[in-house]
Amino acid sequence: MSTMNTVGRPTAPNQVTSKPATLTGGRGLLQNEALIFEGEGWGKTGVDLPEPKGSASDLGELVRKDPIGLPGLSEPEAMRHYVRLSQKNHAIDLAIYPLGSCTMKHNPRLNEKMARLPGFSDIHPLQPQSTVQGALELMDSLAHWLKTLTGMPAVALSPKAGAHGELCGLMAIRAAHEASGQHEKRRKVLVPTSAHGTNPATAAFVGYSVVEVAQTDDGRVDVADLAAKLGDDVAAIMVTNPNTCGLFERDILEISRLTHEAGAYFYCDGANFNAIVGRVRPGDLGVDAMHINLHKTFSTPHGGGGPGAGPVVLSEALAPFAPAPWVVHDADGYRLVEREEDEAAQAFGRLCAFQGQMGMYVRALSYMMSHGSDGLRQVAEDAVLNANYIKARLSDLMSPAFPEGPCMHEALFDDEWLKGTDITTLDFAKAMIDEGFHPMTMYFPLVVHGAMLIEPTETESKAELDRFIEAMRLLAGAAKAGDVDRFKGAPFHAPLRRLDETRAARSPVLRWTAPEGSNQAA
Repeated sequence: MSTMNTVGRPTAPNQVTSKPATLTGGRGLLQNEALIFEGEGWGKTGVDLPEPKGSASDLGELVRKDPIGLPGLSEPEAMRHYVRLSQKNHAIDLAIYPLGSCTMKHNPRLNEKMARLPGFSDIHPLQPQSTVQGALELMDSLAHWLKTLTGMPAVALSPKAGAHGELCGLMAIRAAHEASGQHEKRRKVLVPTSAHGTNPATAAFVGYSVVEVAQTDDGRVDVADLAAKLGDDVAAIMVTNPNTCGLFERDILEISRLTHEAGAYFYCDGANFNAIVGRVRPGDLGVDAMHINLHKTFSTPHGGGGPGAGPVVLSEALAPFAPAPWVVHDADGYRLVEREEDEAAQAFGRLCAFQGQMGMYVRALSYMMSHGSDGLRQVAEDAVLNANYIKARLSDLMSPAFPEGPCMHEALFDDEWLKGTDITTLDFAKAMIDEGFHPMTMYFPLVVHGAMLIEPTETESKAELDRFIEAMRLLAGAAKAGDVDRFKGAPFHAPLRRLDETRAARSPVLRWTAPEGSNQAA
């Protein structure tokens, strides 16, 4: 007979459960891969390049005199290097990526195929507009559907990320106050305690002072505290809805009313639009400006420092101050409004050199068109259903931060259930790595002690959710049973063990240095 191992799968009767360390550093299919600079390819090149036809005499002192300092790899070596590195990282293509507040969802390959069409991938922003009519039409279509989904009359496509979108929205608000002569006295921005950290940072960057708004015991904005702090010195409020605790702000209409009565604008952080897309239009809630993270709601690639997009939708009051450029369609076709002498007389300026990130526009519109209105509505419904399923399945072992009522797109737990175990949220997260799962978001939002924020998104099937939940339940059971060593020493099976995170943050080593006496050093 077979026995069952810790993840519920059969184990051979005589299988050794305590495995010796390997002699090479590799483990089964996981190779022990060195840095590319630590290889032996310094005296070769992986390709044959033709001799240059001209001389380098016109470069003067810029002609290279020393080796370029890069190793040479053959095609198999290059492929193996990056495949081996990919096996050391968690990825959404490997398993659920439960980071709360980040919406790590599948990126459909259809989107990638569309973005690689030559008419989109091979164009240049300085081409004559008559030669890029298809790209401009796509931007116009994307803008139309973003306005339709949000119920807002205008959109700025050019912001490159969520925080860049916040900057755009607050600069539009500042421009509106300057136009009305109120900027000098409206110097405050109100931000709830559970806001994303970029909210107060952006407000401060634009030149506002930040005033914190309290939160109620059930995780929403304290409307009484907000009302007490609103006045003729407030430029705007910044509220995330659904908020960072994974809850819908039930008093959102009252928040909007109070804000506008005070002469301020309502900025909504749209990072969690994925939870309400197709179900709620922020414009109907009184929102004046909201950024939309295309990677979170419309499945464009997320993170990695690469090209992003955070379009900002604007109310009628703020639309005249939207940054250039934007697309218009008239009898002559599609064109960009770019200059102040055109229709952009009140625009506060530009946010980037050109028109934004074309590849992200293509991917986002592909996602919208492939889903349709009913599919986008189902995105929100499934995202909320999945989060509530996780909350329901784990609430008997773990402690929900806000147990009453349903959550929205993410389930939030605190560390109350870990008290008396000598195990912390960080220990639990490290043990998740050993079970093959990326940890959830930890210690955020700060208003919840030892927070564990889990967002499954609509991407995950019930089977994958059950696999994740079973692992979480087994780990929770081990924690409560006193198996402290499993957690304090974790991760045991990752390529690297637990690091000194404080030292890594304060004294990072960001540059590789060749060992003395090596060929690389020479």
